Amino acid sequence: MTLQSVLFICEEHDGPVLLNFPHSGVELPDEIASQLNERGHVLADTDWHVPELYSFARGQVSWLEAKYARYVVDLNRDPDGTSLYPGQASTGFCPDTDFVGAPIYQIGQSPDVAEIKVRRTRYFDPYHTMLQSQIERIRAKFGFCILLDCHSIRSEVPRLFLGQLPDLNLGVFGGNSCASELADLAQASLQGGPFSFVRDGRFKGGWITRNYGQPKRGVHALQLEITQSCYMDEQALGPFVPDRAKELQKVLGKLVKGMSDYEAG
Repeated sequence: MTLQSVLFICEEHDGPVLLNFPHSGVELPDEIASQLNERGHVLADTDWHVPELYSFARGQVSWLEAKYARYVVDLNRDPDGTSLYPGQASTGFCPDTDFVGAPIYQIGQSPDVAEIKVRRTRYFDPYHTMLQSQIERIRAKFGFCILLDCHSIRSEVPRLFLGQLPDLNLGVFGGNSCASELADLAQASLQGGPFSFVRDGRFKGGWITRNYGQPKRGVHALQLEITQSCYMDEQALGPFVPDRAKELQKVLGKLVKGMSDYEAG
């Protein structure tokens, strides 16, 4: 069954896996679009083409995809403003700069406390109500749910990390967001192929992974951050390149199948 709103696309499937895409949206409400500057309208920090990258899994797993851009509100940030990585550069709940640190709003147009509260109520809370309901629907049927939070990022963002990021960055919050055997299964699916890999490296899992991952309750959350150079021209923010993505999709297919076949102990 497909559920749609102005905020998201939700596709329910009869299986334990839920793919979540909180940062792939590119839509902007008119009132927010009018506040952004030219740089903000580029939407450079979007997780470009990630739903297309996982398109092979559509109809095989449950699916929740945000429509609005992360500059409206970041669905993967603590709404209370607590930093995910204390002492390291990051962007906020309603970011007013991009990953480079450059302003994305016109002068004097950044959201204030009142507007941030409105955005939480209007955009953040309904999305997470749906995410929570899908997790509980799956858990009620299978006794557990596997949430894969699907992301991508440019391979080099000096403000956020030194050097070049590995191609595949699995985050399981130090082993706290999912069962150890599931984390090991994901690692075995992702490493050893043509793509560089790290587990709990620079990205250990965002707020969604940390907040929803409760393995003792049967909710297992993992985050996969993929470098955009694996499937597109990341410097030009170019289109999805199917030929470049082909090998990556084989690896991701192995991951999704492994999770779908997983049987909780």
